Amino acid sequence: MKKVFIVFLFLTIMGSIMGNVDAAEKPKVYFKTNIGDFTIELEPELAPKTVANFIQYVEEGHYDGLIFHRVIKAFMIQGGGFDASYSKKPTRAPIENEADKGLSNERGTIAMARTGDPHSATNQFFINVKFNGFLNYVSKSQQGWGYTAFGRVIDGMNIVGRISRLETGKGGPFPSDVPAEQVIIEEAKLVTN
Repeated sequence: MKKVFIVFLFLTIMGSIMGNVDAAEKPKVYFKTNIGDFTIELEPELAPKTVANFIQYVEEGHYDGLIFHRVIKAFMIQGGGFDASYSKKPTRAPIENEADKGLSNERGTIAMARTGDPHSATNQFFINVKFNGFLNYVSKSQQGWGYTAFGRVIDGMNIVGRISRLETGKGGPFPSDVPAEQVIIEEAKLVTN
């Protein structure tokens, strides 16, 4: 009986350690903004090209000094493309849409913004503040591709929520949905576990 207990204890501990190793392998990105901070855990096994693209932008310091330029209450917050003067930041080439393999657009997930072309995502991203199932992949058609969700907020969802509730209006070239109080990404960096 004692041997069985020891084997059970060993397997339980090893399972816990292996579970932690799996979790430790997922990259995390810390966002410091002028109104609070949040952290995102990425899912490279589900959306490898999207995650690699996002990490490259983070490592290049691309997001530092940019703003959340589009905020729609009870929908999402979008950023990653414009600085505080509403100048558009240059991008690399667009990436392939991986919404057919990625996460569902649930509350707290981060997804790539794009144009009407399903494979046009570059640097801009958005964070869902509620379940947005209509953004999910349905089919490999112009209307059915959806938006690639590739990670989730694991700390600071209250800050994301706060951003989503800011008063909005016209700003720069945008006729609406721009936060009256600018939300600036002061720093976005990869963090180690």
